[in-house]
Amino acid sequence: MAQPVKVSVEEIKRLREETGAGVMDCKRALEQAGGDYEKAKEFLKAAGLLKAEKKTGRATREGVIACYIHHGNRLGAMVELNCESDFVARTEEFQQLAKEIAMQVAGMNPQYISREDVPKEVIDEQKRIFYEKAIAEGNSHEDAEQIANERLNKFFEEVCLLEQACIRDDSKTVGELLKEKIALFGENIVVSRFVRFVVGED
Repeated sequence: MAQPVKVSVEEIKRLREETGAGVMDCKRALEQAGGDYEKAKEFLKAAGLLKAEKKTGRATREGVIACYIHHGNRLGAMVELNCESDFVARTEEFQQLAKEIAMQVAGMNPQYISREDVPKEVIDEQKRIFYEKAIAEGNSHEDAEQIANERLNKFFEEVCLLEQACIRDDSKTVGELLKEKIALFGENIVVSRFVRFVVGED
């Protein structure tokens, strides 16, 4: 029977600081990864996201309202970010997350929080436009349908906050960022509402 790999306290501490996972979870991940630090991080990330999925849907009655005002004071955004406990809401990291999302709203101008919030008539109209354009480009009806669906997904990525690439790290979406934070805090986190202001615009 193979002996478990011995891992150093320093590695466990480093992994805990980077991921926010518990000490024993970090130790187990490093042992499972055979001492491979990057692989251990992937194990923890996968486990954390799995836990995060289970937490979505839980009631979120605490949270903060965060604002971001762009240089020149002509563009700003306000976001309500909710969590389950006042303890998490008061942490600096949670408040920083709320500010980051407010900055995202100001910079990327989403129209909806998620694709579930997009009205059906808007989706139908966009799909019709994309389909007719694909037909005009010389595609068959079958190909035009597929192209329209692909362009519709791209539309969601542009107008839905949770599907936009993070402006600070475009390797992940805002939705993926929230799942990481759910795993880190151990609580459900949701964006409840947002508003964006531009001087001179209605």
